[in-house]
Amino acid sequence: MSATSTQNEQIATTQPKHILSPVHLLHRAGQCADDLFSSSVEDVQLTPRQYIVLKCVADAGEPSQTALVDSTGIDRSTLADIVRRLVERGLLERERTRRDARMYAVRATVLGKDILGKANPSTENSEQQLLQAIAPDDRDAFIRSLRSIIDTFGPVSSARVSSRSSASSLLGARELQEDRH
Repeated sequence: MSATSTQNEQIATTQPKHILSPVHLLHRAGQCADDLFSSSVEDVQLTPRQYIVLKCVADAGEPSQTALVDSTGIDRSTLADIVRRLVERGLLERERTRRDARMYAVRATVLGKDILGKANPSTENSEQQLLQAIAPDDRDAFIRSLRSIIDTFGPVSSARVSSRSSASSLLGARELQEDRH
């Protein structure tokens, strides 16, 4: 048994049960990750979400904001606010698409690419630091578990969240009812 596993078992036996709530622990872990990230990129002043949006834009070329919602999992209104702030800082440019005047295409500016280049090594380092808190043999399982949560519950676009399997079950039940009528 690894030292980390032993420490985790000791914590589990000394903490009140409500403090060990998965929702609470994920929230706290997210706070730790955000703090670690923010301290590593102080010189470029990006939040984790701003960084991932800037990185997705730079990698995709000129994605629409809708494509960014799909690729990042950030809800539409939050993403629009992040893009607006990055545009105001001169890191992104946004313009209506030619195909659909209701949609915006977004692209990284030269300054945005420069900031991203400066931030990349620091963000990679902060992610490695974060993973060092997890036993090496558990890291792949940790990432798979996080992906499983995201894949199960999908992007959160409102306060109401249900698992995709529950949503599929509800949809199937509705279709069945409609077929009967």
